[in-house]
Amino acid sequence: MRTSRSKTRFQRINLATIILLFILILAGGVVRSTGSGMGCPDWPKCFGRYIPPTNSSELPKDYKSKYVAGNVAKNQRFAHTLDVFGYSDLAKRIREDKSILVPEEFNAAKTWTEYVNRLIGEITGIFCVLTAIFAFSYRKENKLIPFLAVLNVVLIGFQAWLGSIVVSTNLVSWIVTVHMVLALVIIALSIVTYHLAKVDGRPKLSTNPLVHIVTLLALIVSVMQIAFGSEVREKIDAVAEHFQGGYRDNWIANAGSIFTQHRDVAILVLVINVVLYALVRRTFNRHSIQQQIMSFTFLMIMLQIVTGIILSYWALPPYAQAIHLLLATLVFSAQVYLMLNLYRSVKGGLHA
Repeated sequence: MRTSRSKTRFQRINLATIILLFILILAGGVVRSTGSGMGCPDWPKCFGRYIPPTNSSELPKDYKSKYVAGNVAKNQRFAHTLDVFGYSDLAKRIREDKSILVPEEFNAAKTWTEYVNRLIGEITGIFCVLTAIFAFSYRKENKLIPFLAVLNVVLIGFQAWLGSIVVSTNLVSWIVTVHMVLALVIIALSIVTYHLAKVDGRPKLSTNPLVHIVTLLALIVSVMQIAFGSEVREKIDAVAEHFQGGYRDNWIANAGSIFTQHRDVAILVLVINVVLYALVRRTFNRHSIQQQIMSFTFLMIMLQIVTGIILSYWALPPYAQAIHLLLATLVFSAQVYLMLNLYRSVKGGLHA
């Protein structure tokens, strides 16, 4: 069956959006690991400019007091929201947090790191909107595609707001984890819409239920691993602040039990995926999309283990932190795509 031009355009834009989301995750990891979140203290401009400054002589007058006041106002609004939902104690801590009154010193490298991250985010947002627009070419065949595409645009808007809270609030550690999990949901929805479009009109598969169960289990454990990783990052940030950025070799030793839990879950991820790979090999032929996905997943897991070792024994280099996060996201995404292809495959591959 021939695919219409508008549907082909949707699939290409949807795929480009998925790729951009991965790039954005990498950029966000770089921002997080280098502490560049406040490199641009205002939004949508950066220090009141569309092109950020490269040296302190280009900064606006009284920029420190101006942007501190802006962050204080933002935190007060967030505290009010927490009051509405019953988190009065946390709202009080945010209102009384004095660290937000300490202005961020200008650093050109951090400013441009955050600026590039914002540019990637804006381009990704545009592609998400285009994906939602062209998704309506499937409104007759599958109404779920435009619904999920529009939902993703809403989630991305919420994610952008949550990101601003992450960098302006020092006390709410769980927001970083929520921010990361929401990013996974956005990627998953983009993969789902892409897959639904690709398998439009294809028959459902009848496979061993055990493959579905183990795939779901692998997916759940991967989300747990990423959530633990976010908590490790938070703990490391607290340790780094305690040592005032020095003594990097001691950061992991002072991170506590959360680092051990993160490492133990990593072993569980490997074991479950070994079992899953065996099941996929038994169920699908070697040229199938399912086996290709599992081979890709294993490569990402092996690389993730390597970056984990680098982080543990080489004092947490920022580049390794960002790559480690990206690899974890790729593993999760591959598992989502595998699960979708267990129900309806983009191409054949079942054993006779």
